[in-house]
Amino acid sequence: MSRKNYLFTSESVSEGHPDKICDRISDAILDALLSEEEMARSACETFATTNRVVIGGEIGLSSKEKLAGVLEGVDGIVRDCVKAIGYEQDGFHWETVEIDNLLHEQSAHIAQGVDKDGAGDQGIMFGYACSETPELMPAPIHYSHAVLRDLAEARHSGATPQLGPDAKSQLSVKYVDGKPVGVTSIVLSTQHLDESMSSADVRDVVEPYIRKTLPDGWISPDTEWHVNPTGKFVIGGPDGDAGLTGRKIIVDTYGGAAPHGGGAFSGKDPTKVDRSAAYAARYLAKNVVASGMAKRCTIQLSYAIGVAKPLSIYCDTHGTGEVPEAEIEKAVAQAMDLTPRGIIEHLQLRRPIYQRTAAYGHFGREATADGGFSWERTDLIDALKSAV
Repeated sequence: MSRKNYLFTSESVSEGHPDKICDRISDAILDALLSEEEMARSACETFATTNRVVIGGEIGLSSKEKLAGVLEGVDGIVRDCVKAIGYEQDGFHWETVEIDNLLHEQSAHIAQGVDKDGAGDQGIMFGYACSETPELMPAPIHYSHAVLRDLAEARHSGATPQLGPDAKSQLSVKYVDGKPVGVTSIVLSTQHLDESMSSADVRDVVEPYIRKTLPDGWISPDTEWHVNPTGKFVIGGPDGDAGLTGRKIIVDTYGGAAPHGGGAFSGKDPTKVDRSAAYAARYLAKNVVASGMAKRCTIQLSYAIGVAKPLSIYCDTHGTGEVPEAEIEKAVAQAMDLTPRGIIEHLQLRRPIYQRTAAYGHFGREATADGGFSWERTDLIDALKSAV
């Protein structure tokens, strides 16, 4: 029997966190490739440290001329990303950062399996949804993202000029009878540009935004606050700590509330099932919960390199199901083509829609008219109901 009363904690990191800078650059390069050609291939990794960004990996376009054009534009892509985030500090500045571009053409041995509509690699992918929030996401990660997103919007608008781009949040959420009812602790570390600011000064700036972001009644007099608990946080971003693409996979997904297959997302084109099948699994799990078949749902998919059909489909409704899990497994396979090609076409993943996913989570976002976050739609409900 699952526990009903407990605490659960999740963390998030801001767009200016070193790892998130790298995720954004990798996905911006992917978007540039897909803008050039929808069949583009990418496995792009970024590393950032003091005044330096290094990009490597494999990319592929149909001609060497197109490939050369994208490679020539990488310098500008990196600087645009760093500028948009807001880095203009001595140790990391969009104008002066040194850029090493080590990208090269995709291996023909990897391409051969994908060109036959197979998966780009072996692996296991998980999707999850629950009824804790309107977005059908776990509350701890959803609100950890929301706190940082709202603070970033305030910084970009000029409302909080004291704050820098690098920040982390962490919320411990109290559950009663299986439902989130409040936060017992709030942890926020944010870079500040005024060296004279104390932790108390930073709290004075951020507390109104946090209170506005969290649901009414979630903060009580007993809630513990830890704002910049180590003191000053002036040196931030890659000047303070190195960053790397794909190092925040739990932040990117469900904050630890659900399993993760291990594969990162950013910089990978949709033939990589690490990304596309994880999106499909979230899409299926969300539609299962939205249809009323369960209050919680985990979907696992597994693949082999060069093989189109998933090797297995697994469903767990965690004791909340209104429909047997074996029936849901059959229904999701019937409602959606789960080959890599089928996923890409169903979710329209060959679009330049990925840079926006790099911060504040790949899930629980709003689907947009241009195809962004298409895996967040709930348009599979009728098909699932018909299938069961």
